[in-house]
Amino acid sequence: MAESPAKALRRILDSPGVHLGPACFDALSAKLVERAGFDYCFTSDHGYQNQGSILPVGYVCCETMTVPYHDPTTQKGRRFSISAARLGLPDVGLISFGEMMDQGRQIIQAVSIPIIADGDNGYGNAMNVKRTIREAIRAGYAGIFLEDQVSPKACGHTRGRKVVPRDEAVMRIKAAIDARKESGSDIVIIARTDSRQAVSFDESLWRSQAFADVGADVLLIDALASREEMKAFCEISPSVPKMLVFHLLVHTDTIDMWLATWKVLSHIITLDWTDFNGTNLLEGGGKTPILNPTELEDVGFKIAAYPLSLMGVSIRAMQNALTAIKGGQIPSHGSIPTFEEIKEIVGFNSYYEEEKRYATNTDQVSL
Repeated sequence: MAESPAKALRRILDSPGVHLGPACFDALSAKLVERAGFDYCFTSDHGYQNQGSILPVGYVCCETMTVPYHDPTTQKGRRFSISAARLGLPDVGLISFGEMMDQGRQIIQAVSIPIIADGDNGYGNAMNVKRTIREAIRAGYAGIFLEDQVSPKACGHTRGRKVVPRDEAVMRIKAAIDARKESGSDIVIIARTDSRQAVSFDESLWRSQAFADVGADVLLIDALASREEMKAFCEISPSVPKMLVFHLLVHTDTIDMWLATWKVLSHIITLDWTDFNGTNLLEGGGKTPILNPTELEDVGFKIAAYPLSLMGVSIRAMQNALTAIKGGQIPSHGSIPTFEEIKEIVGFNSYYEEEKRYATNTDQVSL
């Protein structure tokens, strides 16, 4: 019997070392992540949001349903890579829960590695959280993030974040655990708190401990400000894996080049998206220090996510190509794969091989 996605992710979490995970934003970028040799992938930390910004007060959009919501505000999420890739729109709450799940299913079906979803703040109260978990399980996700921001919420690593009260934050995670049990699933629940910035570091430690106590599988404090804070975080509930998120843009021209460089060197100069005045800062200059994998493991982290890099290098590569074409030139030879490479990446060759299995004497088989 094939290993379930959640079981595969749990096996990774149980294995030695720190595990790096880039974030994809569509099926093709997920394929590139898998081809580069990574064991798992995130749907972009900046991508899905529901359509609460255009809903009546007191309601939140869940797929094709409009259901009552306890908070008399509208919803929006913190992610923008998938919103940008799918709709060409910014992170202002214009992509729906249904679109989120549809994109996720396409990504999951394109690869064999486990995929972790970004469940935002669960899209409402505890009952909304339970539905979010059930739909993520049905889609085939291996794990899912849940956070404690209020609604409407702020994009991660930006100003203006606020969190719900302690008891509500804990009940969100408990509801997620209950939904998992009721579904007979072992999906990995990653509990995130934004209270480090919104309240205090001590508050973020309290919430993380509380999340662990109700059964969260992985803990995440967003926007840790120093190595000392990282160490203190990793010391609570030592048996529960800790996660760190880096918001980066990398100065390379192609996704393949970036993935290869990251996989081989494991440590490259980056730009950190953690300055709240809108200025990109060099490595180490933002709120969350940039550590290489060895340093991350020494501090105590088990898993690290890089949500913006693939979207960033994709935008730059396309801009460079369009500039060349606009100027009457073609993109440089080294900046694009060969046609044969493209065919291999998107799956033409494997399709042709499988097609041969069903060929008849009258069929015209692709050559």
